[in-house]
This record gives sequence, C-alpha cells and structure tokens, in this order.
Amino acid sequence: MSDLLFEVKDTIATITLNRPEALNAFSGEMLDLWIEALEEVRDSEEISVLVVQGAGKGFCSGGDIKEMIAGKGFYKSDKDIISKGINRKNSLWKKVQRVPLLLEEIDKPVIAKVHGVAFGAGLDMALMCDIRFAANSCKLSESYIKVGIVPGDGGAYFLPKLVGKDMALHMLWTGEVLTAEAAKERGLVTFVVPDGELDEVVAAYAKQLSEAPRLATQLIKRAVCQNSEMSLRSSLDYISSKMALVMEDDNHKEGVQAIVEKRKPNFNREEVMLNEK
Repeated sequence: MSDLLFEVKDTIATITLNRPEALNAFSGEMLDLWIEALEEVRDSEEISVLVVQGAGKGFCSGGDIKEMIAGKGFYKSDKDIISKGINRKNSLWKKVQRVPLLLEEIDKPVIAKVHGVAFGAGLDMALMCDIRFAANSCKLSESYIKVGIVPGDGGAYFLPKLVGKDMALHMLWTGEVLTAEAAKERGLVTFVVPDGELDEVVAAYAKQLSEAPRLATQLIKRAVCQNSEMSLRSSLDYISSKMALVMEDDNHKEGVQAIVEKRKPNFNREEVMLNEK
C-alpha cells in the first residue's frame, strides 16, 4: 500500500497519511506523494475543500525515529544518505518544508481531522491547516525536545501565531503532552468532538464549505491570511478590490435572488475557479 492516499469525491479532496503501523510517521514516499497531492489541490478547478487525516490509531507521530537511529535523518527516501549539515538542510527544503509552502498557496479550506496522537511535525502539520477538528481522546505535543532537535517544518512559525510567544516556547522547551480540551483552550484546536462522531462531523463540515460560493470562500481565506501583514489602509484597499470581483460573480446574484424568493441558494452551478495568485 502507498504511504499516502489521495482521493477526490464531490469536490472534496482527502489526504490520508497511510503508515498506521508507524503511527503515520513521515517517510520519503509519504512526503513526495503529499507534495504531489497538494499541487493537485492547488491547481484543480474541481476541488473546493481539502481534508487531511491519518489512518489507523493516530493522526501523525511526526518524524520516523527508526530512520533517525539508522542515521538517515527525518525527511528522505531510503536511497538517500544524509551525512552533512548542508545536505540535511537541503533535504528539509525539498521534502517536509514544501508542505507548508504549498499550503500557503492553496486558497481553498483545509481541514485537519486529528485523532489518536499528533506529535512533533505531526502536530505542526495540523497547525498549518485552516480548521482543526480533534477527537476528544487525542493527545498533542511539540515533542522535538525529547529527541534533541528543533521544529524543522515551520512549527516555530505557526505555533506562536496561535498560542503566543511565551506559551510556544514553553511547549517547545518541555514537550508537554496536551489533551484535546487543553489544546482547544490554548487555541491549537478549533473544535473537539466525541471520538465516535469525528468522521461524521468533519464530513458534514466539509460538505457545508464545499456548497458555499467558491470565489467568496477563496477570497475570504486570502484576505484573512494576507491581512496579518498589511496596514489597515492596505487591507481596506485589498478587500475593496475583491468585493468588486465577488459582486460580479453569479453566486452573488444567486444568493441575493434566493433571499428575495425565500429559498435555499444553489451556488457553484457554472462557476469557474479563480486562478489569480
């Protein structure tokens, strides 16, 4: 079986990390397939929402400790030999660091469905998503310190944005293991749901987003992501330009007409996905 599964059904794409025997620890093959899947999500006009999940008993345990022991490093294929610092840096750039960079280019909703464990880079991969659903029994940790390494995948960038600088340092320095509820209190998790309801709740949420006006959904995500680096004046100028686009979209006209006619709107009938980057 492939280390990563990718499927699209009814405009909803699903990435499944598929090394259940290793709690979905990263492999070179998994990362290569992850990169390919994200590129397809980014470029496809048929995909409106992405869900990321793990097979088996957990979401993702991060890097493969067995590869570390074997001296292979975290993020490489079996045929690569990583022995020097520059090679390790290049390996990170070509493999695991491609994931957050590609996610930044995807203007569609990305949902993490977390169960079991999300440790180290596994937790960071969830933090890179837009929305995080966690099963009530799952455990989460920035566990890098336990093996004497730093968060090489972007965790030091994403974590402080969610929990603040001091709490990020605490979590990274101690490797504290959090329950789902504790993670939610700190802002790491968006929603906590009973274990047996996780699949159903995430499927319903993804379906709801897939039925929303796609152009408006895309531009909302762009606005929220880009506004963190803009002044108020630049933000208002940016959003006024996007308002001009969405008000020309058929979904806007359909939404207004549905309100007038007191019916449910039928969005995305003949909509062409926005390709502007």
